[in-house]
Amino acid sequence: MGTSITTTELAPGTWNIDPVHSTVGFTVRHLVVSKVRGTFDTFSGAITIAEDGTPSVTAEIDVASINTKNEQRDGHIRSADFFDTENHPKATFTSTSVVADGDDYVLTGDFTLKGVTKSVELTLEFNGVNPGMGQGEVAGFEASTVLNRKDFGIDIEMPLETGGAVVGDKITLNLEIEAVKAA
Repeated sequence: MGTSITTTELAPGTWNIDPVHSTVGFTVRHLVVSKVRGTFDTFSGAITIAEDGTPSVTAEIDVASINTKNEQRDGHIRSADFFDTENHPKATFTSTSVVADGDDYVLTGDFTLKGVTKSVELTLEFNGVNPGMGQGEVAGFEASTVLNRKDFGIDIEMPLETGGAVVGDKITLNLEIEAVKAA
């Protein structure tokens, strides 16, 4: 791991995630040979920069806002077989560290899904700061990680007669984040 970082480009304060200009997406293997892609359409979060430049990140995802462009599949994913959104409506992330890794960063934090909390590492790319369009400075980030759904109690088995499974174990999360500096 690299050393702890401080940012000089992000001014101290709170940078709120702009859900209109951000995406929380994922891919998962389907029938071994293809991928299903989806998004979570309702989420919030913030990047807080301390006076010494140390960043921290918090985020919350409304898991029931899953959208794979197929209502029947989305309904099944909301059920107790997968996310059990009735009992676990939110997924949360709270960072524990941000360290430099070459030109990028490793964002580590506690991710809670379906009532299970695990430490996860995201590869983070900082895309810089823009003065914005009158609503305050805007910062851009891209982050990704691969999670094993079974680590979070999503352990439904749907084997295929020919080997493999209907749904793969590994989920790739891809985040494209635009954050606006709070006044």
